[in-house]
Amino acid sequence: MPAKTRAANGNVRVMGFPPIGIMSLSSVIKQAGHDCVLFDQANPDTPNQVIIDRINQEQPALVGLSFLSTTSYPYAKMLAREIRTTNQSVKLAFGGVFASLNASLVKLQCPEVDFVCRGDGEQLLLDLLENLENPQSVASLTWMKDGQVVQNPNRPTERQLDQWPFPDRESLELDYVESMPLDVPVVLSMRRFTTMQTSRGCPWPCIFCDIPIFNEGKWRARSPQHVVAELKHLEALGYESVGFVDDHFLLQPKRIEAICNGIMEAKLSIRWGIEGRVDSVAQHLFPAMAKANCGAMMFGIESGSQKILDRLKKEQTLDQVTTAVKNAKKAGVEIVHGFFTVGNPDETIEDMEATFNFASRLPLDTFGFNRLCVYRGTPLWQEYVKRGLVNETTDWYKYFKCSEIDPTCLSGETINRVRQAGIKKLFRYKLLHYPRQTFQLLRRFFRYMPIRDVLYLLLKPFMGQKKGATKAEVVSRLVEHADMKDAAAQLTQVADEMLHNVFEASRLERLRIQQAAEGQRELPMVQPR
Repeated sequence: MPAKTRAANGNVRVMGFPPIGIMSLSSVIKQAGHDCVLFDQANPDTPNQVIIDRINQEQPALVGLSFLSTTSYPYAKMLAREIRTTNQSVKLAFGGVFASLNASLVKLQCPEVDFVCRGDGEQLLLDLLENLENPQSVASLTWMKDGQVVQNPNRPTERQLDQWPFPDRESLELDYVESMPLDVPVVLSMRRFTTMQTSRGCPWPCIFCDIPIFNEGKWRARSPQHVVAELKHLEALGYESVGFVDDHFLLQPKRIEAICNGIMEAKLSIRWGIEGRVDSVAQHLFPAMAKANCGAMMFGIESGSQKILDRLKKEQTLDQVTTAVKNAKKAGVEIVHGFFTVGNPDETIEDMEATFNFASRLPLDTFGFNRLCVYRGTPLWQEYVKRGLVNETTDWYKYFKCSEIDPTCLSGETINRVRQAGIKKLFRYKLLHYPRQTFQLLRRFFRYMPIRDVLYLLLKPFMGQKKGATKAEVVSRLVEHADMKDAAAQLTQVADEMLHNVFEASRLERLRIQQAAEGQRELPMVQPR
């Protein structure tokens, strides 16, 4: 956010979700008696050079780089190489979903990194800190010995999640702004916002998702008492809104009911939001959730064509979607969001049009329509390997839009044309058939966003693209502010030797954006080499 919108405590405000992973690990290792310093690369006050200077000043025993997916890998890879260039002795470790599922390949491609941590990081990190010089006994660790990659045995899946302390949120001097999920730059509130994880995993077999593989098909949950205790802790710290980043919160009705009862008994006012499946058997608890301050529900709807839902192995029906969305709104949930994908395998123009028609009829408050991508570790990736569309040896770290490699998908041009027409139709339908709901949402947007930004958001689908970006703009905006799903897919395919130039262009682009936002003279766009 622009510098003039800093929080009352002076913190930079960042639109997005906080890095709950490193915050959780920090509290664990501090409890064990270690010191820990946190950085979020989203913070403009701590660019890579600041992080590197701090590392060289502190000379820590270990530097951990945590990243979620394929699209974050280039950032982590470049930072690791920059750290190693100036510091030959510090131990470096990678962690996160992508690193876990590709540990040996990551270790070979990034020899600068000493360790790749697989799976849950809490106990693993404690064990590693005690065995940095001889990590042979550290379960779920990938490392190098005598020129060979060593994969230590997996550790058992930890089910006792209540044993870990609450995340260390206060050590990172950033305030996070509550916004719509993924890549839609819309502010939902300026309440002090953070995230929580009350459960881990999802057992459903959606072909585009790697969560079941990462969690070995298991779902693990914290106790209701532990969840409510953390909400009390957050409210005491001044947080007013929290997003539950569970993969599927709506799985166990008795647990949900106990959490709601605990919130109401404690008279907590903190707002919260969740993600869940539309086939949940806990829908009778939606009124209790709304009464306990659940203000947002997000559903993975994906398509308005049953054929495509079946192709994606969603194991849900259109009737279940309609029922869940209507039940959430009837219960009084303020914002109900729908995730949709376009550019799916075997999807026709008629299927896409059915998706937008279906979304129009649903009483959703907000929605996102993203191009489906495929990345290693998912069932769809395995299918593409068998079909010869991707290569395990050369493509494992890349993130492809399905429409670029799958001949059963519509072309990118067709997808964009149909999507633009569909969003226009959806907007018109919402204005005519859900005027009150639309007005309430717009009032929220205007309350927190500049008028020009809201108008642009509303008018963009009707304007069309008058001119394309230059090659320099495309490459540099891969990192900063292009359509993030599409840009992220392109960034993973940039050759290693080009990454430095791309990130230098990114740095200049970030500076240009910041100066423009603050009313200063814009810098010229720089052509990366």
